[in-house]
Amino acid sequence: MANPEALSVKRPIVWTIAGSDSGGGAGIQADLATMSDLETHACSVITAVTAQSSVTVALVESVSSKMLLSQLDTLASDLPPAAIKIGLLANQSQIDLLANWLAKQRTNWLQLGIKVPVILDPVMVATCGDALATAAGLDFSPFKGLLTLITPNVSELAVLAATELSSVEACILAAKKLSETLSTSVLAKGGDNGPAWCQQQANDLLVCVGVDGISDKHQWQSFWLSSKRVDTDNNHGTGCTLSSAIAAVMAHGFVLNDAVVVAKAYVNAGLKASYLVGQGPGCLARTAWPQDLGEFPYIKMVSTSEPKPALLETIQAKASNKGFKRIDEALGLYPVVADLDILETLLKAGAKTIQLRIKDPNAADLEQSIIQAISLGRDYQARVFINDHWQLAIKHQAYGVHLGQEDLIASNLAQLQSANLALGLSSHSYFEILLANQHQPSYIAFGHIFPTTTKVMPSKPQGLAKLARYVSLMKGELPIVAIGGIDATTLASVKATQVDDIAVVRALTQATDPQAAFKALNKAWQAEV
Repeated sequence: MANPEALSVKRPIVWTIAGSDSGGGAGIQADLATMSDLETHACSVITAVTAQSSVTVALVESVSSKMLLSQLDTLASDLPPAAIKIGLLANQSQIDLLANWLAKQRTNWLQLGIKVPVILDPVMVATCGDALATAAGLDFSPFKGLLTLITPNVSELAVLAATELSSVEACILAAKKLSETLSTSVLAKGGDNGPAWCQQQANDLLVCVGVDGISDKHQWQSFWLSSKRVDTDNNHGTGCTLSSAIAAVMAHGFVLNDAVVVAKAYVNAGLKASYLVGQGPGCLARTAWPQDLGEFPYIKMVSTSEPKPALLETIQAKASNKGFKRIDEALGLYPVVADLDILETLLKAGAKTIQLRIKDPNAADLEQSIIQAISLGRDYQARVFINDHWQLAIKHQAYGVHLGQEDLIASNLAQLQSANLALGLSSHSYFEILLANQHQPSYIAFGHIFPTTTKVMPSKPQGLAKLARYVSLMKGELPIVAIGGIDATTLASVKATQVDDIAVVRALTQATDPQAAFKALNKAWQAEV
């Protein structure tokens, strides 16, 4: 595939504000290695110096307030960050100083239209068991409203929430309490030394916080991120690596949910390739941007009726029994149209995959249009997908249905499977790709790649660099389709990402001669193969 880095103008800058680990496995040293490995330029603000090995922390000395502030100001004047990771803060005065500095700097950045994600890893105890900070005595409330995410492990969450975490429900409540207290999202890590309910597998709880905009009350959307445990004791610096990886991925323009699942995959790969250096726990390897789907977590939304994480053994046992119709031939140039006349015109021009997208559910001729589209598909031996209206697609035996992920709640996947319909799913991020893939659809559409005016989009254009990363992850798993703003001027650059197929809307529906436009684009697409 095309090198994603080559598609970027320059490496984004990421700061790590943390303590130095003289043993090289955690702290500043692990952060810098991770950030560089994930294609960012890493800058450091050192909060403390530790005399540390793989078996002990002999001494911790914090830097002076003057030195801490000078590091922050000096970096900000020349190397402003695209993201910040905060690790060890040795005492309360450092917390207060940094929170005050961030509050002022955040105001300056916002005036320039710059939003800098801030990830806090509340480091309290080293892997060897020695304390790095006085956990119970630290008050992180000065950071309220300044953080994007806080990443405590289960033990740290118990301290921060001042409660015991003896059950799944207690963990969820504690994470929500911490989220509300600090006005931030929470990633409660269950990978290391967790309670009994997270011993079978590594279960991390992601609590995403928002405000309803009316009453200013917090709203949460929570997910379990589950992975198999990696059988290794070489886990020194796992938390540092995870939090710095999240910051690095967000610096590349990915949203928080994406950054978390990519960072988890990165840590899983690093644990599998970890190595022993001293007499204590060894270190994670740096394995570059994750491209192995097997390293990514299984995602399960938390609900009142189903609060517990998914059991991976059960999921894997069921996996072979589900899945939608497989498409062995290339989808090719895939038009998406709202008009039956254009649909028939493009079928005559040779389209073998096409989608009827009628957005108005109250359209007077909706059902008749779907019936005609399905009939035309049979006449031309083409795969006709119906967008959204899955009940009518089942009723009239369409080849397939295309759905946005927000429609999966309303639709009945079991009915679609029983009817043997093909299923295409839209995705706009790593997180959505993983959710889509868990349903084993017939294909996944990635988009929108470029700006588009065909409908209001909830996200920014993905761009070629992100598309290349998605392709590198999913290539060979199932057909992958790029969509959004693709036309004759961008076709070759999209094809360079090695995406399987492309969906086209405006380049055909707004063409003076849609049939001629299809033939020209199809010829160009085939020539690029």
